[in-house]
Amino acid sequence: MKKILLSLAVIVTISINAQTLDSLDCSELFISEYIESINNNNAIEIYNPTASSINLAGYTINRYSNGASSGPESWQLGGTIASGDVIVVGNGQLDSVDLGTYWSVPVDPVFYALLDDHCNGDYDANSTFYFNGDDAMTLEKNGNIIDIFGKVGEDPGSAWTDDASAGYTDANGGTWWTKRQTLIRKSSVKQGITQNPVLFDPTSEYDSLPDQTYTEMGSHNCDCITTSINNKDVTYVIYPNPTPKGGNVVINSKSAISYIEIYNMLGERIISERTSIVSTEMLLKGTYLINVYFEDGKSVRNKLIID
Repeated sequence: MKKILLSLAVIVTISINAQTLDSLDCSELFISEYIESINNNNAIEIYNPTASSINLAGYTINRYSNGASSGPESWQLGGTIASGDVIVVGNGQLDSVDLGTYWSVPVDPVFYALLDDHCNGDYDANSTFYFNGDDAMTLEKNGNIIDIFGKVGEDPGSAWTDDASAGYTDANGGTWWTKRQTLIRKSSVKQGITQNPVLFDPTSEYDSLPDQTYTEMGSHNCDCITTSINNKDVTYVIYPNPTPKGGNVVINSKSAISYIEIYNMLGERIISERTSIVSTEMLLKGTYLINVYFEDGKSVRNKLIID
């Protein structure tokens, strides 16, 4: 009888724990993308899986450097993030900096243009986004961890890897997963990791893309919300592209267009107009980013070349 009761207790406990975990699905912000790239092109993307907009007051991104378990560098988030949308925060260093033994070079302009918020590149002022493959990152709300990337208090070597025999550290020379990589959270993940893991296996919740891959920044696909704000399945055409200087860029779509913005590769907004036809008269030859916003709340982003 005792064995039967014990079995029932275990079943009930497991059932309650599963229900508790399920109830947390899609209820709080979590990390949706991690970029650790050459020349400190580093960024963290945060996703809102809930059905409502969230005020970012009280939310921070934190870096626990080289196995530290306390005293992290911290970046305060701000503004509001809409349902199904993301915010991308990263390193905004635009100038070369002499650090004594070497020069720290500027980040890639293409990468910079895709950031929603960024540090100013002053390492001494704030080094949160100078992380590398052995730094744990957390997303916190009012000081409480709501998601962890890596394992706080563990230095894995150069990076966390796919080597289970080494506890996913690089002790045995496993394949790096958290250094010189872009990692995308799997669409099946619906909540963050709120407890420091015994082992951090980056392959379990993330898909890996090659170094310097920035094409996924600014949107995230998640099973919580089937239609994201930055929806890539919007049917539209931008033509001609490349566009001769002085000509017109036409955006054609079955969806009603609200407005259009064009940014240079430094992230500076050059044009913002409520139109589907934009003159390039004031644009110099080169590469730009064009954002198209639709009346239904969706948006798309493309490169625009002026030749």
